[in-house]
Amino acid sequence: MDRTLDWTWMFASPEGRIERGRWWIGVAILFAAWLVMTILFGTDGLIRLVLGILLSLAGLMLHIKRCHDRDKSGWWCLLLLIPVVGFFWALIDLGLLEGTPGPNRFGPDPLGRGTV
Repeated sequence: MDRTLDWTWMFASPEGRIERGRWWIGVAILFAAWLVMTILFGTDGLIRLVLGILLSLAGLMLHIKRCHDRDKSGWWCLLLLIPVVGFFWALIDLGLLEGTPGPNRFGPDPLGRGTV
């Protein structure tokens, strides 16, 4: 299935794999949404809390798929809970390192490598 513009899958499902470029696009979209949310609703309140939780869950789904592309369990995302370490882990492991070429236990290569 082509996942080119499937935003629901990108932000609401932990299934499958996502390549670096699409991960960076997803991170940029979530960051922009966070900025707009902060400008519109400030830093406290019920609406801000609910939207913040939804954005965090969307980010988690994105990161899990990127872990899958690196042939790692989504549980690796727990590293994000460690201040500083989590940021640098995500930057390097999810944002800079290449995914597993060809299919792995989480699905086919999103770049189509290793397929005939």
